[in-house]
Amino acid sequence: MGLRETVRQELVARQLDEQIAGRYPVGQRLRILDVGMGDGVQALRLARAGHAVTGLESDPALLRTAHESLAGEPEGIRERVQLIEGDCRETGVHFLPGSFDVVLCHGVLMSEQDPDAMLAGLARMLAPGGLLSLLVRNAGALAMGPGLAGDWTGALGALESEVYTDRRGRTVRADRLDALTSALAGIAAPLHTWYGVQVFTEWGPDTGMPDADELARLLTAEDRAGRVDPYRGLAALLHLCGVRG
Repeated sequence: MGLRETVRQELVARQLDEQIAGRYPVGQRLRILDVGMGDGVQALRLARAGHAVTGLESDPALLRTAHESLAGEPEGIRERVQLIEGDCRETGVHFLPGSFDVVLCHGVLMSEQDPDAMLAGLARMLAPGGLLSLLVRNAGALAMGPGLAGDWTGALGALESEVYTDRRGRTVRADRLDALTSALAGIAAPLHTWYGVQVFTEWGPDTGMPDADELARLLTAEDRAGRVDPYRGLAALLHLCGVRG
């Protein structure tokens, strides 16, 4: 993983663990669904922590990578993980309502043209009191990249935009905090708390991995900034945690 990916995964892991610890007794084995799990970094991490994890992924290549990673784990961890190839918008096809204590949907909404329908489907998967974890591109910070690069035309255009071009050249959606807050209330999983992810590292060059001490300092700075205003509002990504009523 590159620096940005390392920072993102570590920050989301810390924040997610904090939310789980605040809701459930220590040692409780949770039923977790990771929708659009990618190559399974968070799914495997949570399985190592003792939880029963189901990963849903539509990309065969990413699913294959997740299977390869899982194959290297001890049997006790492998038996806690189920990996399924399927459309993230069709959770109801694969699972019964209320089947999970925690549902993760990280980096998926940006590819959805109808995010409200997908969010409603995710909420239906949650048991009462369950936690919904969303990681989305922050539309409120889209001007930061071009602005810091001195691209003033791009910065002006991004100020009111809700689409952006990612590093792979795809044009995808971004989300605003107020709109998602309303959407979560509408699906009976109102916003409990939110964090900024990548306040600093998104906007500079991906210079490679620093040494262990420097990485620790970087993560401490990112972690703290992602929890307080106004810095968290300038993060490249937003991590929203809703709780099913």
